[in-house]
Amino acid sequence: MSKDHLKIFDTTLRDGEQSPGASMTKEEKLRIARQLERMRVDVIEAGFPAASNGDFEAVKAVAEAIKDSTVAGLCRAFDKDIARALEAVKPAKSGRIHTFIATSPIHMEKKLRMSPEDVIVAAQNAVRFARNGIDDVEFSCEDAGRSEIDFLCRIIEAVIKEGASTINIPDTVGYNVPEQFAERILQLRTRIPNSDKVVWSVHCHNDLGLAVANSLAAVMAGARQVECTINGLGERAGNASLEEVVMAVRTRQDVFPCETRIDATQIVSLSKMVSGITGFPVQPNKAIVGANAFAHESGIHQDGVLKHRETYEIMRAEDVGWNANKLVLGKHSGRTAFKARLKELGIEVDSEQVLNSAFASFKELADKKHEIFDEDLHALMSDEVVTPEDEHYKLVSSMFHSETGEAPQARLTLNAGGVEKHAESSGSGPVDATFKAIESVAASGSELLLYSVNAITTGTDAQGEVTVRLSKDGRIVNGQGADTDIVVASAKAYINALNKLQSGQEKLNPQV
Repeated sequence: MSKDHLKIFDTTLRDGEQSPGASMTKEEKLRIARQLERMRVDVIEAGFPAASNGDFEAVKAVAEAIKDSTVAGLCRAFDKDIARALEAVKPAKSGRIHTFIATSPIHMEKKLRMSPEDVIVAAQNAVRFARNGIDDVEFSCEDAGRSEIDFLCRIIEAVIKEGASTINIPDTVGYNVPEQFAERILQLRTRIPNSDKVVWSVHCHNDLGLAVANSLAAVMAGARQVECTINGLGERAGNASLEEVVMAVRTRQDVFPCETRIDATQIVSLSKMVSGITGFPVQPNKAIVGANAFAHESGIHQDGVLKHRETYEIMRAEDVGWNANKLVLGKHSGRTAFKARLKELGIEVDSEQVLNSAFASFKELADKKHEIFDEDLHALMSDEVVTPEDEHYKLVSSMFHSETGEAPQARLTLNAGGVEKHAESSGSGPVDATFKAIESVAASGSELLLYSVNAITTGTDAQGEVTVRLSKDGRIVNGQGADTDIVVASAKAYINALNKLQSGQEKLNPQV
C-alpha cells in the first residue's frame, strides 16, 4: 500500500531571513534555492515581494531559475501585496501565492484593529483576487494556535469556497503543545464541510522548543505539508527544522503514514551553506547536522557501535550527507573540471566573467593548500557571486605586522567608489587594527555586533571563514569572507558587510 506524500515547504529564504542579521542578497538566495531544488523540496517560499524592490527582484530571480519546485511569494491580504507577488512568481514553472491574515482575538483587536467579520471579508477578497491570477493559492491563519476554533472553522470554510487549495495553520508564537495542536488539526478537518478539498499545512515556531514535535503531531493528525527551515532558522527561537522533520518521518516509517520526496544526502551540505551565508553557526549537538550528531565519546557507546552500528545509531551518517565531501580538485585541475564540479554542487555560473574570475581564485587557493574540498568551493563562490555594482569598497592589498610587545599594525589599500585609498592603523590585535584601518576610509559609523571565525575544513592549511555582523540606524547586515590567512578573511568579511550597508536595500518584516 502506497503512503501519502508529505510536502516539504521550505521558508528559509523568507521566514529564516527574518532572523536579525540573516538577510541575504539575491545571489545568495539563488544559491540556496538551487540547492533546495536539488534536494527536491516541494515548495520554496522565496520571499515577501511587496517588502522592497530588492526582495521582489530576488523572488523573481528564484522563480526564473527553479523548475522542479513550486516557488511561493508571501503577501498580506491586500490587493497591492498580492499583485506584487503575482508579478514576482509569474516566471515560475510552478508558482504559488501565499496570503495571510491574523485570526486570534489579540491580533485582530490589538494589531489589525478589525472585527472578526471584517477579517473574514478581507480573507475572502484576498483569496478571490489571488485566484484570478494563479491556480495555486495558500491561505494562512496567522496565530491560529491561539485562535478560537469556531472562528477558524468559519474563515477557513469561506476561503476554501473562494478557491484556496492549501490551508496553513501556524503556531506563530510557539505557544502550542503537541497533543493540543494535533487535536486542533483533527477538529478543523472534521468540522469544516469542504476540508477534503485542500492540503492541510502547519508552520510552527520554536519558542518552547516544540516546533518539530508540534509539526509531527499535526502530520499524525492529517497535515500533509510542513513549513520549515534549514537549521531551524527563523524569527526569535526559529522554526521547525527541515532536517529533523524529514529524518523523523523517514526513520520512523513504522509510525508515519506518509513519506517525503527529499534527497536526504543533500542535507549536510545545504546546512553548511545556509550557516555560512547567514552567519548563524550550527551548534555541535544539533540533531542531524551538528558536528557531534554522529559522534560517540562514551566507551560503552563506542564498543556497541563497533560491534553493530544500530546499537546506538538510528540513522546512517552518510544518508544525510556526512563524509560525502571528498578531495575532488587540485592545482592541476582544468577549467572544465572546475565548472563541472560546481554544477554537481548545485552552483550554476551563467557569466563567463564570473567563471574566469572564480577559476583564477581557485588556482590561487590551490597554490596555498594541497587539498581542495567541496566546502572550499562553496566559500570561494560566496566571494565570486558579488557583482561589481555591489562593491563600493574592495580590498586591493594588505600588510599586517604583529610582534610580541609591540602594537599590531595593519596597512591596507582599498578601492572606494573607484578611487584607491591607503589606510594604516594599530590595534589590540591584527584584526582590530585591520577593522580600524578600514573604518578610517569608510567612516561608516556602524556598530560591530558579531565577529565569528570557523575553519571550513580540517588541517592547519584550512581556509578560515569569517562572519562580521554590523548594525547602523536599525539595519543589521552580515558580511562573509574566506581565506587561508584569517586576517585577510576578516578584512574581506568587514568590507562585504560595509558593501551591504552601502547598498541601502530595505527590508520589511511582513508581520509589521
